[in-house]
Amino acid sequence: MTAYRWWIVHLLLFTSTSARSDFFTSIGQMTDLLFMEKDLVMSLKDYIRAEEDKLQQIRRWADKLEALSAAATEDPEGFLGQPVNAFKLIKRLNTEWTELESLVLMDMSDVFVSNLTIQRQNFPSDDDQTGAAKALMRLQDTYQLDTDTISTGQLAGLFSVTPAHLTLTVDDCYDLGKVAYSEADYYHTELWMAQALKQLDQGETSSTVDAVAILDYLSYSVYQQGGLRRALDFTKQLLELDPTHQRANGNLKYFEYQLSKQKKVEGREDEEQQKQRKESQGRHDDYLPERNKYEKLCRSEGIRMTPRRQSRLFCRYYDNGRHPRFVIGPVKQEDEWDRPHIVRYHDVVSEKEMEKVKELAKPRLRRATVSNPITGVLETAQYRISKSAWLAAFEHPVVDTINQRIEDITGLDISTAEDLQVANYGIGGQYEPHFDFGRKDEPDAFEELGTGNRIATWLLYMSDVQAGGATVFTDIGASVKPKKGTAVFWYNLHRSGEGDYLTRHAACPVLLGNKWGEFFSPADTPEIQDLLKATENVLIVFDQRCWF
Repeated sequence: MTAYRWWIVHLLLFTSTSARSDFFTSIGQMTDLLFMEKDLVMSLKDYIRAEEDKLQQIRRWADKLEALSAAATEDPEGFLGQPVNAFKLIKRLNTEWTELESLVLMDMSDVFVSNLTIQRQNFPSDDDQTGAAKALMRLQDTYQLDTDTISTGQLAGLFSVTPAHLTLTVDDCYDLGKVAYSEADYYHTELWMAQALKQLDQGETSSTVDAVAILDYLSYSVYQQGGLRRALDFTKQLLELDPTHQRANGNLKYFEYQLSKQKKVEGREDEEQQKQRKESQGRHDDYLPERNKYEKLCRSEGIRMTPRRQSRLFCRYYDNGRHPRFVIGPVKQEDEWDRPHIVRYHDVVSEKEMEKVKELAKPRLRRATVSNPITGVLETAQYRISKSAWLAAFEHPVVDTINQRIEDITGLDISTAEDLQVANYGIGGQYEPHFDFGRKDEPDAFEELGTGNRIATWLLYMSDVQAGGATVFTDIGASVKPKKGTAVFWYNLHRSGEGDYLTRHAACPVLLGNKWGEFFSPADTPEIQDLLKATENVLIVFDQRCWF
């Protein structure tokens, strides 16, 4: 029989596009940008001080000569009659003015410009900025945030008075709208251009954006969504500000013509047809049929756990069949869900271990990949926006210790396990609904990984999250919130080896904060199936409602 490697372990860091533009999708790596910017600010301050010192020297020299010249020109002949004055005049013009010229021409910016040039190679690119903008819109959709909430920095209601650095300016809103427009996303174009216009109307000023430019984008984006009448209204507003605007004048005639045609069509439509046409406007459906369900669960809506079922969930001390490591100190186990059975283990890693894993992984974080279900080749995908790194057990004792602890708790042999995978979900990062196991029509799903099918999942959270970041199960309506130092565990396959389709799950984007986790999946072999049966025979010290 073909030898399969049993399982893989992942450490997932959820915080916040090409190898170059994906670099800044992790908060772990973006912290480097903060320190780099701090260094640049200090360098800029040094440059300013140098320029101020230079100007101070020039000012003192000018003030001195101004007083001298004023006195000398009152009686030029008498002044020059003093041989010392005559000598010093010649000396000044021959030497000192030349020295002053050198001082004036001295470029004090060399050090700053040199530092800026060196650091610029680490700056985010246009693609990075586009990715960050799209991430904000992803959070906006997932958590149903209006543009004003985001623009004023009132995310999750954390601030009664919002710090200025958390707010978006007119220019920021306009740039978000332009990113959406470049992606032919007219729904978000309208939202952000309307926000930019609102802030202008409220008295905010901009040196680069005016109402004419905003209204131009607004009218077209609304038109593209089928809002002819509103597009015409925006065009008229634009022409009030700029009657000579060539495109707006052309659009005015076109919109009026199209509106007259639409009125004739509406006259022939019944109420149901008109309702369907209006519903087709706005945010368009995409490739993910369960997106609405997924996003609701991310917002803690639509969770399907009745009080009766809830009463059957318990907490217990668990020793995995009197495992030597847990006889005296059993682990805390909590039921998170009944069908499929999802459990959480509390306090399974230390703070020191978590920090070491981050330290080891950070320099290696690269765009995370998924296994192509047809070819088995690892590749990037838009539905998984994150960074990942792999850590082998031999690289550091902490990695080996974590692997061994998972084996002790789950009873699954790690001798053929994959390396530890550390992933970092950055700004708006997510992993949309997916299965961890390969289905029957995906025979080569894990060929490149060198593993068999995945029968179980282990997810260890390594930080608390202020908002968002839940692990949700779309088919059963479950939502598991991250809690630092806890691990969530479930089986992906039935004992028959068939996939449990109720385990379809997703990682919600983190709205505020960071989220760490650890994941593992054993391969489908007869030995593993024997372990599945064996793991039922565990000793429960006692069973009661949760107190952890």
